[in-house]
Amino acid sequence: MPGNRTGVRSLGEIAAAAGAGFGTSGVRGLVTSLTPGLCMAYTAGFLSILDQKPKALLIGHDLRPSSPSIAQACHAAARQLGIATVNAGVLPTPSLAFAAEALGIPAIMVTGSHIPFDRNGMKFYRAEGEISKQDEQRILAYQVAEPMRTEEMEALPPIDAKPLVLYLERYRAAFSPDALKGLRIGVYEHSSVARDLLHDLFRSLGAETQGLARSDSFVAIDTEAVRPEDRELARGWAAGHAFDAIVTTDGDADRPLIADETGEWLRGDLLGLLCARELGAGTVVTPVNSTTALDAPGLFREVRRTRIGSPHVIAAMAHPNYLPVVGFEANGGFLLGSEARIGNQPISALATRDAVLPMLLVLAGARRRHCKVSRLADGLPERHSFSGRLQEIDPAACAALLADADSSQLAMEQLFGEMPVAIDRTDGLRATLASGDILHVRPSGNAPELRCYAEARTAEGAARLCSACLQRLSALLSGRSALSAARPG
Repeated sequence: MPGNRTGVRSLGEIAAAAGAGFGTSGVRGLVTSLTPGLCMAYTAGFLSILDQKPKALLIGHDLRPSSPSIAQACHAAARQLGIATVNAGVLPTPSLAFAAEALGIPAIMVTGSHIPFDRNGMKFYRAEGEISKQDEQRILAYQVAEPMRTEEMEALPPIDAKPLVLYLERYRAAFSPDALKGLRIGVYEHSSVARDLLHDLFRSLGAETQGLARSDSFVAIDTEAVRPEDRELARGWAAGHAFDAIVTTDGDADRPLIADETGEWLRGDLLGLLCARELGAGTVVTPVNSTTALDAPGLFREVRRTRIGSPHVIAAMAHPNYLPVVGFEANGGFLLGSEARIGNQPISALATRDAVLPMLLVLAGARRRHCKVSRLADGLPERHSFSGRLQEIDPAACAALLADADSSQLAMEQLFGEMPVAIDRTDGLRATLASGDILHVRPSGNAPELRCYAEARTAEGAARLCSACLQRLSALLSGRSALSAARPG
């Protein structure tokens, strides 16, 4: 790594120059930026913030082509620092986090989650759970005096299956052996790290499963901005098979997607609401872009709203006024912040995003209630959400666009199509319109994307709102680029 005159640079400086810094959850960057040297430095920086030298470091990875080599760099860095490593292999991120807590050791998950395969990332876990935003800043402050020895990287050690076994045992202990009895479930496998685990777990709880669309190449499934082709696939599978539900996850299986018996994917925030209700949650923590149906009288005793990103949700789950406390995001990731009960069985906290628990809660809940998955939301307020994104967008242009809108009534009207009656600035600009509909625009923290979320009384209305807003955003950004190009110099 290049150094300054003293030969010492902060990891933050090096990461910024490479374009591979922390996003909403973990480090993200182009594969070409995540060099062995940078990944080793991130590993060393993470280990430097721990209260004491750990007895070992647990490392897992997803199925991206670049992930094994990044994992190799993590192993090499720890060993150069005199710390033993455990190779958890390919497994869900929440499985790794749960094992880290159970074994009392820190962990690194090599994953880019849902972003395209030409990008990747790293997620860090203390033995006590996911690192905080304050921890991220401490890692970036790590002083890199000289490059670590990348030539000493060895092949990955043999896989230790214990982390995956512990995760499966967690759910088999919490749910009865017949919790899913009689259900027929389609598993959209693609390149999810959970594609085999889901079959094993569901079948052990009495379900019949069928694999769908397994892929040898990486498929970027974004549970928050579902691709049109995935909507069509689910509807086709539902029409051709007698499924009670179809399930899938993003690449590292910390975010779920569940389709009902008709092949319609449930929105992540609705899924979280249903799961919170199944657990009898007292306190619900969720980002500002989650459905306002949560605020209906009588549902939950306390609802806390945060910025988008699991670290913000985790921080706000601390010191709840009522138990149990749960958190979830509009992308479907569900966090259990305290012990809860499923029927008569306790289940321990797992304060990191998880895809399996929400699947089991919804499927077992539908069976217990003797209803279809599509009927679970009956009686809830009619609020529907839809989200979309503009990709490969210059982050600086996004920031300038939102700053202009926030300082000019004309620019605000151009952005939202009308002057909002209220603006929430918790994360980006979230506008309440005169109709009561909501539009929310924010830059992604993980990729060069501009996100748009819409909420309305009908699903069609939310989709129209989102589409129209994305068209306006595209035109405004194009106009800004054209103006910039026309300026002399």
